[in-house]
Amino acid sequence: MRADRLVSLVLLLRQRGRLPASVLARELEVSTRTVLRDVEALSAAGVPVYAVRGRGGGFALLPGFRTELTGLVHDEALALLVAGRRRGAQAFGLGPALASAVLKVADALPEEHRDAAAGAAERLLVEPEADLLARREPQEELPGPVVAEVRRAVLSGHRLRLRYAPPGRAPSWRTVDPVGLVSARGQGYLLATREGADRTYRLSRVLAAEVLPEPAERPDRVDLERAWQERSARFRAGGDQVVALVRVDPARRDDLVGTALAVLSEGPDPGGGLRLEVAFQDGRHAEWALWQLGPGAEALAPAGLRTALGERAAALAARYAAPPP
Repeated sequence: MRADRLVSLVLLLRQRGRLPASVLARELEVSTRTVLRDVEALSAAGVPVYAVRGRGGGFALLPGFRTELTGLVHDEALALLVAGRRRGAQAFGLGPALASAVLKVADALPEEHRDAAAGAAERLLVEPEADLLARREPQEELPGPVVAEVRRAVLSGHRLRLRYAPPGRAPSWRTVDPVGLVSARGQGYLLATREGADRTYRLSRVLAAEVLPEPAERPDRVDLERAWQERSARFRAGGDQVVALVRVDPARRDDLVGTALAVLSEGPDPGGGLRLEVAFQDGRHAEWALWQLGPGAEALAPAGLRTALGERAAALAARYAAPPP
């Protein structure tokens, strides 16, 4: 176990540069004292790791240091093969690249491990397309060139000009500073800032994208997990946003999810079908989205949304009840 941890420590320093002991401890899931002992062991073994004192200090490897770290064990190979089946990469347009990488990893395994790892991976399934109630996760259609351009802006640190289609509104162009990409429930999102304010864009609604030559205004490092949690919290407490409780026919579930901003909860409805708590941009968006579903969905709350839909339906019924003039 300690040998594996030492290898992981070297890999972290190689890939991420100088890191404080507290970060190394969190990444390796050990105490800071254990990290210090591991650094001493690496130094004694001839690995050129050194400490930088003071604020912003930590541990680092001498520039240019390289070492051969080969020999995947069975569980490591299995983890890679299972991860290669996850659909998160699809949200970023990296599905084919991930599949190719997994094939290369499998081919590089020693023959005695290759068949065993592949066979074991077939018995582990992560995030299937449908759950036990046969509800399928929504599959977004993402134009490859557009997603590739967004991804290039995020990774190169350049500003991005994109044409975005918010739900229920006409598409428009905007220039943003990309921060990162997030996959949640099989859907891809671009986290960015626009004129200094946080913005979140759903990738499936990006119609066109262009990387600009000027660098993005963003910090050098980012904690995407924390950024996503903070934006999710602000989203739930947002001003004009409407959270609706909806009873929906399972056959129209994907249509509802496809128009909503987010699904906050989901489960079976006592009266049959599904009951979802979904968020919309505002009351106008909520009314528009549910009206498209007709009898396939029913707004249970808030009362104002239910009343608005009822009044619209009554007006339409009254119009068609009379013969045309």
